[in-house]
Amino acid sequence: MSAVYINSAACISVQDTLHENFLQGLTTRYDIQILKAVEPNYKEFIPPAMSRRMSKTVKMSSVASQYALQEAGIEQPDAIIVGTGMGCSQDSEKFLKNVIDNNEEFLTPTYFIQSTHNTVAGQIALGLQCHAYNFTYVNTSSSLEFSMLDAKLQINDGEAENVLVGSTDEQTERTMELYCLNNTIKKPEDLPFDLLQSKTDGVIWGEGSSFFVLGKNKTESSYAQLKDIQISNTVELNEVQQYIGKFLAKNNLTFGEIDVVILGFSGDATSDKYYTETMDLFPDSSLLYYKHLSGEFNTASGFSMFMASHILKDQHIPEAMMINTLKKDTIKNVLLYNHLLGSDHSLVLLEKV
Repeated sequence: MSAVYINSAACISVQDTLHENFLQGLTTRYDIQILKAVEPNYKEFIPPAMSRRMSKTVKMSSVASQYALQEAGIEQPDAIIVGTGMGCSQDSEKFLKNVIDNNEEFLTPTYFIQSTHNTVAGQIALGLQCHAYNFTYVNTSSSLEFSMLDAKLQINDGEAENVLVGSTDEQTERTMELYCLNNTIKKPEDLPFDLLQSKTDGVIWGEGSSFFVLGKNKTESSYAQLKDIQISNTVELNEVQQYIGKFLAKNNLTFGEIDVVILGFSGDATSDKYYTETMDLFPDSSLLYYKHLSGEFNTASGFSMFMASHILKDQHIPEAMMINTLKKDTIKNVLLYNHLLGSDHSLVLLEKV
């Protein structure tokens, strides 16, 4: 199979990740339940008349995808693939509110049309006038990984040379209320807390949009090589070390050959045990975490993919992400491990180009 390269990376998150020097301004908040994305001035990218009809996730994705395509020097991708856990949930809530307020009568179809999960990929294609392969994956926390895997297969099968791949999720008022009620989000009395030493369940919720251009050919802007992806809906806690060991063995790697491991610690005491088990496998690796910077959400792994790409390209690890103090002179192999509250486990292996 041919190599697949990450030729650009763009991210809108709760950090100012569109800014060139965003690494110097990374901030953490442990005292609030919900983190809001730092949004750009959309007027610079989207005509105001269009912007007014777009939900937050569509606007974030439109801008992030523009950044990714410009960096890769691509005007027309051969495919557009987007992963999302919740889709355009703002418009979904507006439509359902209209149904209730109007007693299921005299409904305008606009919110319903715009509430479907594939609206994001469709709007990007409309903006580019791109009639190529267009697909959306809705697989909770592994939506981006499925999208990346599809893009990798497209390139390996000769169906495409440059694929725009993205992940996006937004917050909505009612959904956040429900997440607080069922204790998905941490209770106010449990704040502030140490994310790595959390003794309570629940997470701090975030949002964001990350886009990448995967290409068949290595370019001057290439960040990393996408070596392999593995996804599993369920993994028992006593199986996690074997799960990771088999993945590395399949790629002819030992635990000692992984230079950086990026773990999805979320502050949920029950599900974070998976990451604690994983740490024991890598005594000679730099161990990093990131959800104190991005918050937890369905496609938070897009933020970790963005950070991992920068780590490999710049050969520099941000201090704010470090769990241990170990740093290697050269960073070649990076392993990303993520799940959402114990379900949908994904492993992604990136290599320096």
